[in-house]
Amino acid sequence: MNHAIIFAGGTGSRMNSKVLPKQFLKIYGKPVIIHTIEVFERCDEVDSIVVVILKGWEKYLQELIEYYRITKVKKIVEGGGTGQQSIYNGLKEINEGIVLIHDGVRPFITDDVIKKNISVAKANKIAITCVKAKETLVSVEDKKINSVLKREVSYMARAPQTFQVNLLKSAHLKAIEESNFSFVDSCAIVKQYFPELDFNIVECGSENIKITTQEDFYLAKAMFSLEEDEQLYGFNRGDEKK
Repeated sequence: MNHAIIFAGGTGSRMNSKVLPKQFLKIYGKPVIIHTIEVFERCDEVDSIVVVILKGWEKYLQELIEYYRITKVKKIVEGGGTGQQSIYNGLKEINEGIVLIHDGVRPFITDDVIKKNISVAKANKIAITCVKAKETLVSVEDKKINSVLKREVSYMARAPQTFQVNLLKSAHLKAIEESNFSFVDSCAIVKQYFPELDFNIVECGSENIKITTQEDFYLAKAMFSLEEDEQLYGFNRGDEKK
């Protein structure tokens, strides 16, 4: 069984939205979270979806799920105090197989990347979606550069991050035993407790953005507009209009 945990527990403070959390903001008449869930809904290799949502918004999301006739969402659970705790709340609803951890505000994930994640994780227990860095990455401490990474080995981790379910659960349990809730994502927590494992990557395109700020929101609107044009006129990304 292949499962997806869609994490949408943030409040959207950087978005500065006055009405709705960022995951419920609409782009072209549809909430961002629904755009994201629908990609996993359509993927024939995803069997079930668990959505971890901001406390108090469970009923609102359930109504959206019903309105858009989404069938693979088997459970909506309340988020925790941190992203790490929220993902563990979702993990408790899954018993075995492969699990993809994905951001609810990352709607430009593709069917191809999802399937590659599943394939790599089945073979190697772990698959981390990454995009090659276009600019130089540096390590900074006290506003001073410590080191500069070579461009050819510089990648940025994105989502989904995919694991054998029992492996990810085991890492979370080890962190709970140590009262360590500081991990920024699933890759970091598994790397901490199982450093001997291979962390194979699945490359994605730069369009796989996370909608966090107002600038991201306007960029996403433009990207959805481009996809609409492709459907209407048959253009592919990168093609020139003739």
